[in-house]
Parts: sequence; structure tokens; C-alpha cells
Amino acid sequence: MTVTRSERMHKAGFVNIVGNPNVGKSTLMNQLVGERISIATFKAQTTRHRIMGIVNTPEMQIVFSDTPGVIKPNYKLQESMLAFSESALTDADVLLYVTDVVEDPEKNRDFLDKVAKIDQPVILLINKIDQSNNNDLGAIVEKWHSLLPNAEILPISAKNKFGTDILLNRIKELLPDSPPFFDKDQLTDKPARFFVTEIVREKILLYYDKEIPYSVEVRCDSFKEDDNRIHIMVTIFVERDSQKGIIIGHQGVAIKKVSTEARKALEKFFDKKIYLETFVKVDKDWRSNEKELNAFGYNL
Repeated sequence: MTVTRSERMHKAGFVNIVGNPNVGKSTLMNQLVGERISIATFKAQTTRHRIMGIVNTPEMQIVFSDTPGVIKPNYKLQESMLAFSESALTDADVLLYVTDVVEDPEKNRDFLDKVAKIDQPVILLINKIDQSNNNDLGAIVEKWHSLLPNAEILPISAKNKFGTDILLNRIKELLPDSPPFFDKDQLTDKPARFFVTEIVREKILLYYDKEIPYSVEVRCDSFKEDDNRIHIMVTIFVERDSQKGIIIGHQGVAIKKVSTEARKALEKFFDKKIYLETFVKVDKDWRSNEKELNAFGYNL
């Protein structure tokens, strides 16, 4: 009798990653998946969507899900981001709550109380332990244990890959018996165009200061691939004319720099020659317009 792949793979599950902004969730996601799936910069609120990264072995399939940082929303875009994080509490087989050695647990206590009430296994990850010492770390562990008494607590350093192997082994132990949810060759649930917009947005986050990156959205208007290269057209949306001028820069120097760095990153991501055209447009108050947000994929 022939044994099919789905019969051999006896474990599969969804491992959802939640936590406040700037605690290293996206870095952890990329380390666990082994691919650069999520934007990971030094700036908070870089992840706006829920992004899945899929890890396959002959025995199991782990579907990791990185969510936006938990914040108190001030406009509709942030409401959508919080909704992505809250949805991760209801469909997880294993929940990873990521904090770090400096975060105040009271920052988003309402969300933490919801985490404490779920029935699924919760692993609390104290990230960036390379920035602490043993005495401080002990006090941090005790404080978090009082807030999430049923959670397993694991100190890690995602950036330095410390503790991530232990975490991965524990996740494998907690996965339920199940056939795979996705094809063995699938790395993520997002299409190619999504990663185009994320890579361009990442470069904007890196090269512009203050509020500019958070007022920006990127749309991939065209993605045409042939045997030799990919021709991509993107539009960068801002809320005001003054922001458009900053994005473009004097004599187009700023936008040229962003486009060049984005093209290099896209060539590495797709392993193909990229021809990238970039345009900038004003779309007033897109962050608070439900129709516009739905068009950008936030599904309010």
C-alpha cells in the first residue's frame, strides 16, 4: 500500500505571534520561518497586516502568523491592526506572546487579560535578554508569571538566535495531530504583490523620519514577470502635499534612493532582475477612510 504525504504528516497547527510594538515579533517570525517574511525595523508599528509563514517537515507543518503590534487605536487603520491581533487569540493552536526586558506589562493590560483567558497553550517569550542581567531577568519573569500564571515562560534573544531552537522544539511538542493545511511548497499565504508593497514600505520606514512613514501606504499597480525579469509599478500614497514633497525630495533624490534600495531588496527576494517604477500620490485621510482601507486590504 502506498502511504501518501498527508498520511505521513501527522502534526500541523497555527502558531500565532502577538505582543506590543517594538518587542521584536517580526525578527522572531523571520528566524522561526527561516525566511524574510515580516518587516523588521527599529521603528514601532511596522507590521500592519497579519502575515503567515509556513514551515514544512516530513512529519509536520507549522503555520506561523505575525500580527501587528497591540496598540490603543487612534484611527481606523489602527483599529484594523488591533483586530488582526485579537483574531489571533481565537484561532491559535499555540499562542506566542512576545515581550522584552524593558516593556511595562501594564501598557496594554486589556489585551493581556484576554490572553490570560484563552484555553490554548501560551508561551510567553521575554525577548532581548542580551540587554539584561540575571538578577533583572528573574524579577521580570516573576512579574510576568503573576499576570499570566498558566503561560510557559521562555527568555530568548531573537536577534542572536538564543533560545529559538528550544522554542521550536516546544512548539512541535504542542502541535495537534492534523493533516497539513497548505501545500508543501507554499511559504506564505500572501501573494507576490503583497511583498512588493511591504519591501517598498520598509525602505520608507528606514529612510524617512517622524510621522512620514506612518502616513504612507503602498499599492502594487502592476507585476509582470517573464523569463528574465519582473516589471513592477507601485504607487506610494501620502495624506498631504507636503508629505509628497518630502517623499520625493529635492530633485527626486529621496525617492530615487528608496526606489534603488527597494529594487535591490526585491531582486534578492524574488531572485530575479527587477525593473521598478515608483509614483507618489496624495490620498487625503486614507488612514481613517474605511473604503480606502478595505481597498488596501485591511478588511474593516
